[in-house]
Amino acid sequence: MREVAFIKQNKEKWLEFEQAIFGKSKKSPDELASLYIHLVNDLSYAQTYYPKSKTVVYLNHLASIIYQKIYKTKRQDTNRLVYFFKTEAPLIVYQNRRYILYAFILFSVFTAMGVISAANDGAFVRLIMGDHYVNMTLENIEKGNPVAVYKSGSNWGSAFGITFNNLRVGIFSFIMGIFGGIGTGWVLFQNCIMLGSFQYFFYEQDVFWESVRGIWIHGSMEIFAIVIEAAAGLVLGASILFPKTYSRVASLKMGLKNGLKIVLSTMPFTIAAGILEGFVTRYSPDMPRFLNIFIILFTLALISYYYLIYPFRVNKKVNHPANV
Repeated sequence: MREVAFIKQNKEKWLEFEQAIFGKSKKSPDELASLYIHLVNDLSYAQTYYPKSKTVVYLNHLASIIYQKIYKTKRQDTNRLVYFFKTEAPLIVYQNRRYILYAFILFSVFTAMGVISAANDGAFVRLIMGDHYVNMTLENIEKGNPVAVYKSGSNWGSAFGITFNNLRVGIFSFIMGIFGGIGTGWVLFQNCIMLGSFQYFFYEQDVFWESVRGIWIHGSMEIFAIVIEAAAGLVLGASILFPKTYSRVASLKMGLKNGLKIVLSTMPFTIAAGILEGFVTRYSPDMPRFLNIFIILFTLALISYYYLIYPFRVNKKVNHPANV
C-alpha cells in the first residue's frame, strides 16, 4: 500500500488517538490500552514499509505518549501480569473470535470422525491407542476401575509430566500454524481422533459414564485449552494467507504476537488441568458422584466464561463504555 493511501485510511483513527492523548476526549486506562494495541499494529506496518517516513516518527510519538498515560493512570496494584489476563488477552480473543469458532467446529467434526471410525471398525481403537494401552484398560475395566491408569506414578510426578506434555502440545499446535493453519489442523485432528475413539471405546465397554466422571475432571480445561491453542494457530495461519491491507511480513508479525498471547492465556488452565489429573482424577472412583460432577461443571464453566463470555464484556467496557 502506498503511504498516502495508508495515511488516508487511518487518519480518522489517529485523530481519535490524539484527542484521547491530549484530553479532548476522556478515556479510561483500559480504553487507552485498546487504542495502544491498534496503534502499535499501525506503527509496525509503517516501520516495515516506510522506515524513513515522518509517519513512523508521528506514530511512534503517539504510541509512547499513550503507553505512558496507560501506566501512569492505572492503579499501582494492577501489575502487567494482571492486566494481561484481565484485559489484554480477552481483547485479543475478542478480536479473533471467528478463529475460536472455527477451532470448535473443527474439534466437533474431527471428534465425531473418531467416534464414527471406532464404531465401524473394531480394530480402529487399537490402531490409534496401541495394543498395550487397550489391553491394560480392558484389564482395569474387569477390575472395576476403568480409569485406573491415572493412579500410576506419584502425584507430583504425574502432574509435572502431564502439564509439561500438554504445554508442549499446545505450543507445537500454535507453531504449526505457520503452514497456513494446515499444520495446526493436523495436530488438532490427531488429538480429536484419539479423543473420539477413546471415549467410544469406553461406551462400547458399557463404562462410558464411569470414564466421564474420571477423565473429564481434568479434561474439561485440558481439551478446551487445546481448542483455544488451535485457534491461536489458525490466527497465525490466517495472518499469512490473508494479510489484508498489511504486507505479509507485517501481518505475520501481528499474527505471531496475537496468537502467542492467546496461547499464553491458556497456560494457567493447562497447569490447573495437570494438577487435577495428578492429584484428583486418580481418586475419582471413590468420590461422591456429586463432587465429580461439580468439579467437571465448575472447571468447564470457568474456562468457558473466560473465552466465550468475558472477552465480549471486556470489549464492551473498553470500546463502548457508554453502554456499560
